[in-house]
Amino acid sequence: MDFELTDIQKSLKKVARDFALKEFPPIARECDIKEEFPEQIWKKSSELGFAGAHFPEEYNGANLGFLDEAIIMEELCRVDPGLGLTPFVVGFGSDVVLYHGTEEQKRKYLPGIPKGGSISFLGSTEPGAGSDVAGIKTKAVKDGGEWVINGQKMFITNGTIADWGIILAVTDPDEPKRHRRLSTFIVETKAEGFEATKIEGKMGLRASDTAEIAMDDVRVPEENLVGERGRGFYYIMEFFDMTRIIVAAQAVGVAQGALDMAVKYAKDRETFGQPLASYQGIQFELAEMQTRVEAARNMLYKAAWGVDNGKQNIMAVAAVKWFAAEAAVKNCDRSLQIHGGYGYINDMDIERFYRAAKLLEIYEGTKEIEKLIIARELLK
Repeated sequence: MDFELTDIQKSLKKVARDFALKEFPPIARECDIKEEFPEQIWKKSSELGFAGAHFPEEYNGANLGFLDEAIIMEELCRVDPGLGLTPFVVGFGSDVVLYHGTEEQKRKYLPGIPKGGSISFLGSTEPGAGSDVAGIKTKAVKDGGEWVINGQKMFITNGTIADWGIILAVTDPDEPKRHRRLSTFIVETKAEGFEATKIEGKMGLRASDTAEIAMDDVRVPEENLVGERGRGFYYIMEFFDMTRIIVAAQAVGVAQGALDMAVKYAKDRETFGQPLASYQGIQFELAEMQTRVEAARNMLYKAAWGVDNGKQNIMAVAAVKWFAAEAAVKNCDRSLQIHGGYGYINDMDIERFYRAAKLLEIYEGTKEIEKLIIARELLK
């Protein structure tokens, strides 16, 4: 059992770290306050090959593995959780096409993502259906050689800036098996009847675009059906089983970043005439934070390695997504506590990390859903 990173992975780690330290600090706070998508970070990270990095070379990807991507994501989010998400989130949903689309669909829609020329989204969540994916109401009805889509989607990442995306819709409402009623479609945002409205005032990750989508008789050609009709639910679940690894990597980065800030502040700050770091209570806090990071990172690397080597373990993915997210929330809480009153103002980066961390326990599967997955796997 070898825990050493390869030379390539060490290089990726350094490149990602150097990029984040150079590009993020000048704009991180401004993007958060103004809720602006960092287009310059998207373009520059694409030049480094971070966007769509796991795509095969024929679609302009770098053919990296999920462990490689997790290493990059961790280093970026260690500096800023909102900006660090950018190169990975611009291709959100595109894996459905990568793994189940036709060759024509792949060549038309995938190459633009690694090149920094297009952005995608995934439309599954609805106002009345989040964790219960099979409970969506959006419908797609066949009309000659087209599908007509009507419905709403909620909390859609990239909704107002994307060029195209994947929409999950009910195509077979009379199918006895609930999970076989859904299908996936490629929908271009320029289509007539498609409208995206930006959601403002988010607690954290404000540099990431989030929107509500409304579709009123949106027509897409028959060839925009992705994969097999009635298999949409399974495609989305497969997608989440992979992307939860990247969310876990984001969480490990946030947990590490919070620890970095706590260590620096404790060493620099004095109280009662002594460095804050000299107090045993502070030392214990730092020790617990480091242990959470190390445990989460080992779980992350194991789960990512499994996916890369054809040994994907659904329980391991669910476990690391839950544990790493909780580690991020706890580390941000303890780091802010160490910072005291200074940590509570937005001049300190820990305040932004603190707000961002909570969403890690909610999106792409709440921590309750992850625990349910683990329990079901145990009880099979």
